[in-house]
Amino acid sequence: MLQKLGIDKEIEELSKQVEKEIEPKFKEIEQIAEQNSIKVLQALQECNLQEMHLNSSTGYGIDEAGRNKIEEIYANVFKAEDALVRAQLISGTHALSITLGALLRPNETMISITGEPYDTLQTVIGCGNEVSKSSLKSYGIKYEQIELIENDFDIKTIQERLSKKDVKLIEIQRSRGYSTRESLTIEKIEKVIKAIREVNEEVIIMVDNCYGEFVQDREPIEIGADIAVGSLMKNLGAGIATSGAYIVGRREIIELCAERLTAPGIGKEIGPSLGQNTNFIKGLFFAPQVVASSVKTAVFASRILERVGYNVEPKFDVKRADIVQTIKFGSEEKLVKFCQGIQKGSPIDSNVIPFPSEMGGYEDKVIMAAGTFTEGSTIELSCDGPIREPYIAYMQGGLTYDYGKFGILKAIQEMK
Repeated sequence: MLQKLGIDKEIEELSKQVEKEIEPKFKEIEQIAEQNSIKVLQALQECNLQEMHLNSSTGYGIDEAGRNKIEEIYANVFKAEDALVRAQLISGTHALSITLGALLRPNETMISITGEPYDTLQTVIGCGNEVSKSSLKSYGIKYEQIELIENDFDIKTIQERLSKKDVKLIEIQRSRGYSTRESLTIEKIEKVIKAIREVNEEVIIMVDNCYGEFVQDREPIEIGADIAVGSLMKNLGAGIATSGAYIVGRREIIELCAERLTAPGIGKEIGPSLGQNTNFIKGLFFAPQVVASSVKTAVFASRILERVGYNVEPKFDVKRADIVQTIKFGSEEKLVKFCQGIQKGSPIDSNVIPFPSEMGGYEDKVIMAAGTFTEGSTIELSCDGPIREPYIAYMQGGLTYDYGKFGILKAIQEMK
């Protein structure tokens, strides 16, 4: 059957061997998906979701019942005091920018304790080579970073720095971004939060949760974070939400973020849902299973690409912290060829050939492959990477495991 997709028998046979090898890992993934499905269903029932809440609003959207209910449900799922879930939040980077702009004032200091942030967040902060006139740095906000040590937090340095109590906000990036470090498990984040609270009770702890939701059975607020931020174009949108992002956490923090998004004194009161309520709720409902499919796709990709000779991270049998799989190609040509193969295995625009190009917020050229139903949706099978050494592809997504597998096999065929 795979030959109908242009995949030869040799690759098909290798695929079957790999699937037998990774079967025990799939059972672990399914157990986590079941726990998160219970969490979501319980939230929908406890918050008394009704059909009326699927209705939408336009204009100002003053005190809209459906939007308010969705935010109540998100707060319940994340065990947070409040939530901001809006179509007006364009992306994860936008939601992070709103959050940092809401919480930081001139001469205050933020510290990243996971080293260098993701490329687009560097532009927001102003810690890249070119400083935007709209960056936090341009408004007098100070930035520091503490590097990870062997893919874990440098707790001693963090505690020494925070004992001075002049830092307003700590930023933790759960996923690896375009770096070579490992993504961080909930267990590692919980350990560092406890260490922070031993020396500083006041500092705000913010977790960039992008790509990590529902990969494990707990979320950052449950382990002591003050605020968590993510995109609905990724895990929690499940490929159903066509826009939006979320911010969850302490009530007073969420109100500040809402006032930054809308206007002081107005906050969460306005914001039309613009036809997204059903998509947001249905996306959350399907998210545990879709995330499980994405993790399975990543595990399959890790093992089969390792079998054909590539350096992959994470390995197929380790604990996962997000849906991202990296493949180190060592050359621009191989990176581009793999991404082009992923595009050929996509359901939409499979005839399009992606090439590296300049993109806003990135210092290097980037190649992006994504034949997705929603533009830029990285919970759907996609692959991208900056054109810089060591030429790593960052693959994520897969609405279903089968479609994800087919896309990977097509990419391997293209490489062959």
